Amino acid sequence: MTMLSVNMNVAALLRNRRDHAWPDVVELGRIALEAGAGGLTVHPRPDERHTRPSDVRNLRKLIKADFPKCELNVEGFPDARFLSLVQDVQADQVTLVPDAHDQATSDHGWDFVVEREQLTKIVTDLKKNGHRVALFADPDAHHMKGAAETGADRVELYTGPYGGAYHTAIAQERELDRLIEAITEAERHGLVVNAGHDLTVIGTAQLIARAPSVAEVSIGHALFCDALIYGMAETVRRYLMSCVVNDVPLSS
Repeated sequence: MTMLSVNMNVAALLRNRRDHAWPDVVELGRIALEAGAGGLTVHPRPDERHTRPSDVRNLRKLIKADFPKCELNVEGFPDARFLSLVQDVQADQVTLVPDAHDQATSDHGWDFVVEREQLTKIVTDLKKNGHRVALFADPDAHHMKGAAETGADRVELYTGPYGGAYHTAIAQERELDRLIEAITEAERHGLVVNAGHDLTVIGTAQLIARAPSVAEVSIGHALFCDALIYGMAETVRRYLMSCVVNDVPLSS
């Protein structure tokens, strides 16, 4: 079964609008893990507009104390501050993302030709410190060889184009085919595959039905939107069901 990692950025963003203590990011993380999520994801950005370093540390404490079999995935651009933070919290998985400081959200993967030397050094150092390393990648089969050559353990395939193709089955099929080709090529080069961005319950189920080998999905925005209707615990359970292989037709 594919592991579900709940991205906590939306909870932190909502809290920061008023700078109160609620919603409580740690308690929402606890509810998600109690409901069966395998881990939590955070993406602390330099401007701290959502998840802050203090959130990352507090979520690490939660997992270590009460959910030792679960994982903390910390993702972000590998500047000195970020690399210091992931080492400090002993992140189980570090996902490197090529975000600009002022970028609204992650929307593209690494250029593994241009950035290979830099990424190889960072990946090597992170692995020496005991972290599993994933690289954010566009859903393009041609990029997988370059990703593997950095020494990374995994790629996280950017599923934004697939998530945005909800309007027609033809568009979904086209984007899903791209993902499957990239997954196949990544695995051929020895990479484990994660996926994330704009995955709904149905979209996740459709992806896992075609690619049951996907190790992990990291989901935040759509999951928190559903939580407004169903509550966090029930929403996590709905997503967990989508991580089990089923025959799911594409939306029309």
